[in-house]
Amino acid sequence: MKFLGLSLINHTPDPLTGHLSSTTERFREVVDSAVLFEQLGFDGFGVGERHHRPFISTSPPVVLAHIAALTSEIRLFSAVTLLSILDPVRVAEDYATLDHLSNGRLEVIIGKGNGPEQAELFGLTREQQWETTNENYRLLRRLWTEERVTWNGPRRPPLEDAVTLPRPLQRPPRIWHGSATSEQSVDLAAEFGDPLFSANVTNPVEPYAELVRYYRERWEYWGHDPADAYVGAGTAAYYSTPRSQDALDTYRPIFEARSAMQAQFGLDPVFHSVEDFAERSSALLGSPQQIIDKVHRYHTQLGHSAMFIESDSNGLTQAEHRDSLDRFASEIAPALRSALPDPPWPHSARDPAGTAATGPRDVAEVAR
Repeated sequence: MKFLGLSLINHTPDPLTGHLSSTTERFREVVDSAVLFEQLGFDGFGVGERHHRPFISTSPPVVLAHIAALTSEIRLFSAVTLLSILDPVRVAEDYATLDHLSNGRLEVIIGKGNGPEQAELFGLTREQQWETTNENYRLLRRLWTEERVTWNGPRRPPLEDAVTLPRPLQRPPRIWHGSATSEQSVDLAAEFGDPLFSANVTNPVEPYAELVRYYRERWEYWGHDPADAYVGAGTAAYYSTPRSQDALDTYRPIFEARSAMQAQFGLDPVFHSVEDFAERSSALLGSPQQIIDKVHRYHTQLGHSAMFIESDSNGLTQAEHRDSLDRFASEIAPALRSALPDPPWPHSARDPAGTAATGPRDVAEVAR
């Protein structure tokens, strides 16, 4: 199993102290987290994209490029790239540039996004988001796999022999499809043989597991080998201590503060106590063995081979957060890697000369 850090770059006061970092400090925290995750041996680090409060994650390729300059091994994920509101030509060129700057470590997760605010900001209605995502994905895929593209779709201006520059280093970079509830997104991933990332955060596992089962069904329907289907999943929270009760006691006021914040946004609680949250959500709270056992339970439902955990402290002290991450790297990850071996990550040929690649090269060059 592969393990990834994730930040949506929320910009909110600390749930316990009320301290609000400056925007500059908040970006520095995210970059420092990515460097730490590489030092601890994590496989990837993702930066979200949102265009509404309380997030400042409006430019993932900029943040990821800075992270790329400070790291050398960890894979870099957009989590997610909002293709419903972005021009695929701009996406193709921005992320191809990032692919070169990171020496071929780019992973793109696409999605339509949640919330009407960001759709309206870019001149879309919520009802248009899916069809625009579908169209933009098909164009993006062609822009990265064909040298010249002629395109005439229903939503964006036509293209005639268009060439996007630079050409990506990976030929092409891998595209994942992020989905929480949409069967349409899942079917699109299955049609093109792309991996799926299940959000797996807001609710208990059952609706996410149902969507993953649908993905595997559609994967076979489109003629792909079932053994090649690849699934990743998120987690709602992470904190581990040697004794499980200590983890719950420390996280309890954080859970209660976050629940109160959600209530201010008009969101009804799904989980009513920290014990309920630890039991029924994807949150990993407890001793290392409890967390290992829970990941196994979720793996039975999802069959996932990659897992995001939250990279931000979000109410934990820096010492608590670092100690918990050290424990994940030293005790939890090795046990899960041993028990849940996964197939090698799919990889793409790299093209250092910037011309069309002729075939796959050493897998170690592209994906660890």
